[in-house]
Amino acid sequence: MKEGIVLLGHGSRDPEWSQPFEKIAVSVGKRLPAVVVALAYLEHGPSLEEAVTALAAKGALSIRVVPLFLGTGGHVKDDLPKLVAQAKRAEIQLVLEKPIGERPDVIEALSAAIAAAR
Repeated sequence: MKEGIVLLGHGSRDPEWSQPFEKIAVSVGKRLPAVVVALAYLEHGPSLEEAVTALAAKGALSIRVVPLFLGTGGHVKDDLPKLVAQAKRAEIQLVLEKPIGERPDVIEALSAAIAAAR
């Protein structure tokens, strides 16, 4: 079964804002070459629905939705579960993960980067 990952960010009108997310998507694709990766945004970019459709067209039957948020706020608690429910399809397993910023390894990487910049 082909896997997919949607990296889901907030979005912005400023085109430069998305550059770090695009770099993350490329890096994930290099680390997981058998997995198809797409970016989606709550605002001002491809929607979750569009990303799921694109991954399904590439054969993904199992898709992880990874919120690129540091913590659990209103979007993560309320908006994302609704968007995932709307994007579900009978033939695709769609799983919403916790925000990336809540992972201990991400917290350590951020704190290391902050300390190193001193």
